[in-house]
Amino acid sequence: MTVSDYRLQEAIDTLKGSGVRITPQRHAVLEYLLNSMTHPTADEIYKALETKFPNMSVATVYNNLRVFREIGLVRELTYGDSSSRFDCNTSDHYHAICDSCGKIVDFHYPSLNEVESLAEQVTGFDVSHHRMEVYGTCSNCQSNNTH
Repeated sequence: MTVSDYRLQEAIDTLKGSGVRITPQRHAVLEYLLNSMTHPTADEIYKALETKFPNMSVATVYNNLRVFREIGLVRELTYGDSSSRFDCNTSDHYHAICDSCGKIVDFHYPSLNEVESLAEQVTGFDVSHHRMEVYGTCSNCQSNNTH
């Protein structure tokens, strides 16, 4: 069993444990997300699966993503543009985002929990979470700009 097979089985077990029925479409969306390193949008997932599931609608993809998010299997990433992106890596990590093409890449750095406690002390907020993004130009866009 490969790592992605194991992660898929773990995610399916989580869904079943939450009382969610595993439809073929739901299985396909989950599998696509687990194997995607690109943080896809709902439309990208739909386009990737539409030949395999011609009767599946974009709404089906959105509904499945909502279920996955509510159960904690995916994170919804909103960065000010019109399309949310979805991340199946729910461990603590940060993102580097390309200003040119919008590509998002995970990177790991020790969690900045002290920032949360400092923010609580300074503001009086009960801080629930934080996120950090680093912006720049990815290697693909850099090499395309040099020609």
